[in-house]
Amino acid sequence: MSDTARPAFHGFEQIPLREYAERAYLDYSMYVVLDRALPFLGDGLKPVQRRIVFAMSELGLNAGAKPKKSARTVGDVIGKYHPHGDSACYEALVLMAQPFSYRYPLIDGQGNFGSSDDPKSFAAMRYTESKLTPIAEVLLGEIGHGTVDWDPNFDGTLEEPTWLPARLPHLLLNGTTGIAVGMATDVPPHNLNEVVSACVRLLDDPDATVRDLCEHVRGPDYPTTAEIITPIADLQAMYETGHGSVRARATYLREQNNIVITALPYQVSPSKVIEQIAQQMRAKKLPWLEDLRDESDHANPTRIVMIPRSNRVDVEQLMGHLFVTTDLEKSYRVNMNVIGLDGRPQVKNLKMLLSEWLVFRSDTVTRRLKHRLEKVERRLHLLEGLLVAFLNLDEVIRIIRTEDEPKPALIARFGLSDDQADYILDTRLKQLARLEEMKIRGEQDELAAERDKLMSILDSKPKLKKLVKDELLADAKKFGDARMSPLVSREAAQAIDETELVPSEPMTIVLSEKGWIRAAKGHDIDAAGLSYRDGDGLLCAVRGRSTQQVAFLDSTGRSYSALAHSLPSARGNGEPLSGRFSLPAGAAFQTMTSGADDARFVLASSHGYGFVTRFENLTGRNKAGKAMLSLTPESTVLQPAGVGNLETDRIVAVTSAGHLLAFPIAELPELDKGKGNKIIEIPKAKRSTERVIAIAVVPPGGTLSVKSGARTMSLSFKELEPYIGARGSRGGLLSRGWQKVDALAVE
Repeated sequence: MSDTARPAFHGFEQIPLREYAERAYLDYSMYVVLDRALPFLGDGLKPVQRRIVFAMSELGLNAGAKPKKSARTVGDVIGKYHPHGDSACYEALVLMAQPFSYRYPLIDGQGNFGSSDDPKSFAAMRYTESKLTPIAEVLLGEIGHGTVDWDPNFDGTLEEPTWLPARLPHLLLNGTTGIAVGMATDVPPHNLNEVVSACVRLLDDPDATVRDLCEHVRGPDYPTTAEIITPIADLQAMYETGHGSVRARATYLREQNNIVITALPYQVSPSKVIEQIAQQMRAKKLPWLEDLRDESDHANPTRIVMIPRSNRVDVEQLMGHLFVTTDLEKSYRVNMNVIGLDGRPQVKNLKMLLSEWLVFRSDTVTRRLKHRLEKVERRLHLLEGLLVAFLNLDEVIRIIRTEDEPKPALIARFGLSDDQADYILDTRLKQLARLEEMKIRGEQDELAAERDKLMSILDSKPKLKKLVKDELLADAKKFGDARMSPLVSREAAQAIDETELVPSEPMTIVLSEKGWIRAAKGHDIDAAGLSYRDGDGLLCAVRGRSTQQVAFLDSTGRSYSALAHSLPSARGNGEPLSGRFSLPAGAAFQTMTSGADDARFVLASSHGYGFVTRFENLTGRNKAGKAMLSLTPESTVLQPAGVGNLETDRIVAVTSAGHLLAFPIAELPELDKGKGNKIIEIPKAKRSTERVIAIAVVPPGGTLSVKSGARTMSLSFKELEPYIGARGSRGGLLSRGWQKVDALAVE
């Protein structure tokens, strides 16, 4: 190809943006998955944790050493092995030192390392000191015995271990959480003795199933004494699939009449729980409690005291309500997604985790034994040459004194190897003279015996398996402890219905013309006599009970509801309903009613259409309300009328022209929502001026009060007969002087 045909190179590569973005994102994803977020199955550590533990061992911060400033450790970690932010690195260090975060802490911290109330309230790294705990020896003890691979650090000036030679399955002991790209991991902590017992079972019986292993690993063991209430079957399913959930519940006891919470679920803040309970008390949703105190101290890290109003309070029912509505009961996701020995992330069940770890441990022990065997054989080789030198000491001294190149002469004279000759020449004459043949031969015998033992173990899988088992049991005896989180079978907690928590008291609910709501205790309230804001006045008032809901209807026919006891007191002006609900543009509240869910009401419009519906159809939790009564143009919503008996009651409607109609309520349809049927006829010619003023439902024996100005006319059930007609008819005309009706009432 000629120079003119060859493309010019400008020092950079041109590739499509799509290809570059895809490659960069994949590289970043793989980095996050493999080198940041997910732990390695062998040592159960993420890279930052591994580097912190290794850097501390390099600084000599072992369990028996004097602690050093945490800033020193963080500086070494980010300067030598982990070129990331110091705050993130220090936070990872603190986490491994918190006994309420780690089941078996790897770091012994001195100073403020946070509290269970606020794990991130730890002091700055310049104030705290740290060193490794004794159990960290399980991770580091064999690191110098040829058990790990070493990689160059980020700048190639140092080497760091690819993994740590863990003697115990640390992944299951302390667990881990992490969020990668497209995947996450959530491995709960476990009890050391139980995990080791399962490993021993798997060594003795490789065909053991997950269900068999669950006889040993009964469930997670969090660093708290709160109960794990997940059913055994669910725990077994979790271990069989590698994912699921675990539910933990706080423990409490009775002290006289008080309820004392003594333990909270893992990573639950006591102050948050107290705030959740106090918030319910302020909202009058916990009338059973009189007071709440936090008596936690160093002797009792968790002690929350609740004081019931009386000794008749059902404590179990109350605590069940709190378990549902607060963090006193919490669920934890389990997703045992880890990087396996093949370097790939995978969700593994319990047997896969333990089996792979035992392979890792067997390989580690094999590498340790081979490394020791090489050292023993080298020492035996050197001792063999030293013994030759001792037996021919005079000749060796003569060669060294007379020969210009004593090393080749020694090799030629005694048949030594290079290493043996170097060792003899490096040995001081004073030491060589003091050596005794018996000492050399004694050391040779000891090393030969050790060599034979090492070779026999390496050549025998049963012996290797026994060695692994013995070391596991020894570590379990040294570091194992009793289970902290008890496994308890409990029934599912249930929240108490809000109406059950509120005493049933008579209440009068008052709605003003401008949509301000309030409620007063009792039914003998003069709603018109209450004080109102300037320019405001009474719109309507209804009687109900504190345990019932109140339904509000706006000018578009939508219905909204709220609990009566949640409404503001009538001692003030109340609060605007617009703050509780979202009304359509231009809409306003027109009326309201209250009753039991199964009570029936007649909903009607001023154009004379309506239907019967159950009160529960008027209620709902939707802030925007629900469509209830379909209105014709220019019509308004009338005050709903309560129905006592669908078979015997009569409905009465009166128009602004003085026409009154009564007919059996059974003739009106019962609907969930809609426009309804015609109740009373209003001629087309008069629809622009005449409208229905009010409706009422009169039971047998009841009396209808027709109010016109300051006057009231009473009509008994029997006296309504002249006005009885077919549904949708015109009805009868009231007598002269009573044709201007303001309202209807039933007594």
